[in-house]
Amino acid sequence: MDDELSTIDLRILEQVQRDSSLSTSELADQVGLSQSPCWRRLQRLRDEGYIRGQVALLDRTRFGPSLFIFATLKIGTLTDEQRADFNTKVELTPEILECYSIFGERDILIKVLAPSMDWYQNFVFKRILKLPGVIDIHSTVTLSEMKYTTAIPVRGNRAL
Repeated sequence: MDDELSTIDLRILEQVQRDSSLSTSELADQVGLSQSPCWRRLQRLRDEGYIRGQVALLDRTRFGPSLFIFATLKIGTLTDEQRADFNTKVELTPEILECYSIFGERDILIKVLAPSMDWYQNFVFKRILKLPGVIDIHSTVTLSEMKYTTAIPVRGNRAL
């Protein structure tokens, strides 16, 4: 995929991952282009799906105390309808920030933003264990955040 991307395209992607609020003029200065070619490249990167959207990253600490909890779920056998219901309920639960199907003894990994352990205990019993097919849950509570980024590496990540 990055065979199609020039060095300038990669610089644009790196910059917009750092700060998508840059004006086209500011972005052009950062990557060494004039404004019009920069705008055209940025539009092409959007059109081709390299840039899916732009969001504001909020500082969760401004909303009070919180902690991330990662939980792995063991799921029983589900029909296609139950699996769709599970996915819908996860999607509609704002406290579940991320959800992945995983390989191994467990089936699902979720990342939950919790204001407290008491809140999380209630959440487990009233929400997670009521999701279709959930038969067991194992939770890991984070103590501190050592690294956080939404940026993906766009250069040289294929030949590790």
